[in-house]
Order: sequence, then C-alpha cells, then structure tokens
Amino acid sequence: MTLISIGNAMVEFGASEIFRDVSLTIGENDRWAVVGRNGTGKTTLVRLLTGDLLPTRGAVARTPGLRVALMDQHRRFPEDQTLWDIVADAFGALRALEHSLAEQVANLEHDHGEEAMEKYGRDLERFERDGGYQMAAKVDSVLMGVGFDPDAARVTRIGTLSGGERGRVALARQLATPADLMILDEPTNHLDLDTTAWLEQHLKEIDRAVLCISHDRAFLDAFADHVMHFEGGTAFTYSGGYASFITQREERRLTQLRQFDQQQKKIASESEYIARNLAGQNTRQAKGRRKLLARMPRLSAPIGADGVMALRLTAGNRSGDRVIEAVDVTVAVPSQGEMRELARHVTVVLERGEVVALLGPNGAGKSTLIKTLLGEHPPLAGEVKVGPSTTVAYYRQDVGHLPLEMSIYEAIATERPLWERRQVQGHLGRYGFSGDEVQRTVGTLSGGERARVALALLTLSTSNLLILDEPTNHLDVESIEAIEDAIEEYEGSVLIVSHDRAVLRGLATQVWELRDQQLLFFDGSFVEWESVRADNKIKADRDARALSAAASEKANAARVASSKAQKANDAKSSSKPTAKPTGKGDGKKTASDPDVRKAARLAEKALADAELRVNTLEAQIAELTRLLEDATLYETSSGVARAQALGKQLDESRDRLDEAMHEWGVAAERKQAFG
Repeated sequence: MTLISIGNAMVEFGASEIFRDVSLTIGENDRWAVVGRNGTGKTTLVRLLTGDLLPTRGAVARTPGLRVALMDQHRRFPEDQTLWDIVADAFGALRALEHSLAEQVANLEHDHGEEAMEKYGRDLERFERDGGYQMAAKVDSVLMGVGFDPDAARVTRIGTLSGGERGRVALARQLATPADLMILDEPTNHLDLDTTAWLEQHLKEIDRAVLCISHDRAFLDAFADHVMHFEGGTAFTYSGGYASFITQREERRLTQLRQFDQQQKKIASESEYIARNLAGQNTRQAKGRRKLLARMPRLSAPIGADGVMALRLTAGNRSGDRVIEAVDVTVAVPSQGEMRELARHVTVVLERGEVVALLGPNGAGKSTLIKTLLGEHPPLAGEVKVGPSTTVAYYRQDVGHLPLEMSIYEAIATERPLWERRQVQGHLGRYGFSGDEVQRTVGTLSGGERARVALALLTLSTSNLLILDEPTNHLDVESIEAIEDAIEEYEGSVLIVSHDRAVLRGLATQVWELRDQQLLFFDGSFVEWESVRADNKIKADRDARALSAAASEKANAARVASSKAQKANDAKSSSKPTAKPTGKGDGKKTASDPDVRKAARLAEKALADAELRVNTLEAQIAELTRLLEDATLYETSSGVARAQALGKQLDESRDRLDEAMHEWGVAAERKQAFG
C-alpha cells in the first residue's frame, strides 16, 4: 500500500528554484536513502512529506491518518526532565492512560461502584491491547541501543548532557514514537560504530517505512532498498541499495552522454547541410530541414561531477620512520576535583606511511588521546615522543579553531598575505565558495560550510602527519569522496577518527581501538579488523544462545512449579465444606450484605492488580531475553558487562515473577470465595 506520493513537484522560493520534476512513492516498509550535495533540496523534500510545505507545482498525496515521526534537531526539552521520561513521552496517549489507571486504582479504594469498576476494566483492556505492558521495555531497549543505561536514564536530567548526547536522546525518542513513516536526518552523527550497527539492525526489523537522509554510505547500503539522488536541480530514484545506486547512476550518465553526443553530431550535420544548401539548388530541402531542426527537443548535457570540492593535501618534507611514539602513557582529565583516567599504559608507535583508524565509543577519550600525542594535553604518566622532522596538520572535530569573527575571504587571506585576490577567490572556489559568498562571516555558516572552510585552511599547510578528527561530519557524499581521494594521494602519515566505515574500509591500514581505558592495537586493515569481529560475533552468538536456552529452561521450570502450587491451592479450596445458608438471627453475613460486597470488590481489584504485575513482569522477561539473544552484545567488553547486568536483571525479574504468581494465586482464591 502506498503511504505517500509526490508527483512532478517543483518548489520555488521567490525567484529561486529549489528543484523541479521530483516524483517519489513510499510504500509500506520501504527503506529509502536520500543523498545529494548540501543545498540541493533534501530538507525541502522532508517539508513536503510532513505537510509543512506545499509544492509550487505538482501534487502530494497521503494515505488518510498517516503518522509521520520526524526528529526535530533543534527541539529543546525541559532541562530538569529525565532521559527516560523524554523517550517515554513518545507514547503520548498510552502513557496518559497508564497514569489514569494508577489514579483509578487509588480511587477504587473509596469508590466501589459498578461504573468505576467497569471503566477500570475497559481502560485496562485497552492498555493491554495497545501494548502498554511492553512500553517500559521498549523505552529501555531503545535507550540501551543508543548508548544509555536505562536505570541511570530514569534519574539523569537532560540538562546535564552534551550536545551530542542530547542528539542521541532525541533519536531514541523518535525511534520509540509510533508511526507509519519515520524520517531520519543524519541519524549517525555523534554515533560510534557499535551504536550505528545497532541502529542498522533496528531499522531492518521495525514494521514501518523509513526515509533517511545521510552521508554514511555503509549505513545506507546496509538497510536501504531504494535511493533518491538530488542533482542538477532535480532528483532521480533508483531501486536497490547504495552500491547498486552507484552502478545505476553511472550507467544512466553514460546513456545520457551517448544520447547527447549523438544529438549534437546530428545537429552539427544538419546545420552544415542547411548552411551549404540554403541558397543553392537544394534550398527547399534545406529550409525543410531547418524547420525540423528548430522543432527538435534538445537533450540536456549529462549531469556530472561539476562543483565537487577539489581537495589536495601536500605532505612536505619526509618524516622519520617513527612519526609519534607513546611509552606507558596514562591519559586523564580533571573531574570533580580529581583526575579521571581515560586510557592507561598506552604504548604505541605511529609509523611513516600508515593510515591509522582510531576507534572507540563516544566519550572514551579519543580526542583527548590525540591532544596528548600532540603535546597539547599533558599525560598523567609516561612519555610521548614526536619525531624531530614530524610536522602536523590537525582537523578538529568541533572546528573550534576557525576565526568566527572573520569573513571566509579574510580567513584565507590571513594565512596567505602575499596572495592576490584572484588567488584567494580561486582557492575558495575549489571548496564551493564563490562570488559575494566569500564575504560571509565564518560564525554565520552552517556546520557543512564551516567544515569546508576548515578543509580549505588545512590544505594551505604542508605537513607529513595529517590528523583528522571526524572530518566527514556535516559533509555530503561527494565531498567525502573528495576527502577519500585526497588521502589516497597523500604521501604522509594519517591518523583518522571516524564513524564512516566506507571511509575506513577504503583507507585504514591499521586500527587502534580505545576501549575500557585500554588502547588495543590491530596490525591490519579496517576490513580485516571487521572480519575478526565477525568471527568473534559468531562465537558470541553460540554462547548467547546457550545462555538463553538455560535461562528459558529455568523460567519454564519456575512456571511449572508455580502452576502446580496454584492447582494444589485450588484443590484445597474446593475440598472445604460449603457453609449452609442461615437465618437472620444466626449472626452470619450473606452475599447481599454491604460489607461482603465491599470485600468482593476489593478482592476483584486485588486480582486485577496482581494480573497487571504478572503481565508486566512477563513482558520485561521477554524483552530482557530478546536483548540477551542479540549476538552483537557480546562483541565488546562493555557489551559483555552489559550482558552480565541484563542477566542479573533477568534473574531478579524471574524471582519477582514467582512472587507475583504466588500473589495472583492468593488473590484468585479470595476472589473465588466470593463467587
């Protein structure tokens, strides 16, 4: 079934045309990747899909009641709100119903009327039908997936988090929001490799359509089955993943080029014939051909790579064999009056000509480790040696070294005071800045524009060690490919921090992984490192299945024992002699007595509460079991630690379930006693 379709849409803002002739059809469970250079219309497309913008020409059709989940990058949550509440609020009405049920339970202690009991029963049934018992488990699962501890998230305030962490909370909320179509805008920004891998798997499994704008090619290729590419003032759609799109795009361009060349040859031939015969003996034929030529629809020149950022890196003088060496180094930062260690006993050598991928979870200390290796941050212990002939060019993740008060032109002219204006303009033109745009103040630029300015400054230096800390953030795919090409041609050494696996697969010759305060060295390419991880995953999967089978067997044994106990209690209750009715004067209470009716209602309420607790615990156990069955959980030491914590939660939940089953049995007996 089609969820939403756009037909031949054109969007204009004033005299500026954003795009034209754009068509898109999104069906149930489609996985769309949207790519293209910055400023070509991707954000405008999102506004058409959400209904925030109408096309200047063309049509947008939506299925009635379509629910769209879009992460608002700029939304501000109350600073004192907990992470768990922010994500749980995505369930909206369901959470309000949960609060209402809690209030009704409290009121039933005073209001025992049939109307109140019936309302409670209806609301309880709706809460169960809409997945209320699974809501908490879903919130925990999504929070854990994006890198937060669910228990800590119940007390951690959003105001205490960094910008990147807030972005992950907003992503978790969007993933939890019930919707038919989920629109993701650069979701892998600020995600480490493990979290990105989790997100890929999550998007494959969810029962909804997904449209994702991203520059992460490996991420897109992992989950997308359709691609929409913006270029040349319009957009083209392709079936298949990202790798298939690349092949199809080149085939389309070659076809366009052949057709364009053929038409140009025909136009030239006809024009030559007309010019030669218009005033001669064949003037009638020449005039006829001129009319046909005038009516011929002209093909546009094929869209190519014009305007792509031109990046060139110069290595300068040759470095020594050992570019940087660390010996038993401990990296630490001040925290609450003490020094918090990020890495211990780091001993490593960066050798000439290597391209090293520095990996690790967010917050592990990769940027601080880089600054320590460069001498910008003193080590707590150990020694760092920088080769005497080593010269460094450093691209910083936050691009905080840019002169925000200067114009783009001034930023370059300051570094090259002897350059003429045409040279400065020419250099900036290679990074996508032209005309009056070069007079814009750096502080007013977008993230992608600042990244291009930082790269333009980086290439002005000659260095034999290039350090790149998340250089692909905020850049479009074409710009990232230009960075790849430049690094491949660079003759110096490179240390790169990136979550872009496509970049690392194509470039990295060594892997350094910072995890659990240790720097692990892998003497092989990133592709080989991934292969080793995959082998470890297979082993972890077998271990996880064995653990899950043992846990399930234990749970089944507990349920069987609980069921036997319940049957024994039922048999015992049914064997008791039934009291015969007596008259008014014997002091016994009948079923019509108000106290008896009140006790019956309380017994019914207690049974309903016990059932709610049993169902909730069963849902928690099912979710914890599912999480423990995920083989990727056991790929890292932190994942193993998390698995141990989950296993402990699972055992505790099963113990609570046994208690709840016992309470349910007691409540059922009391309810049965009143008929």
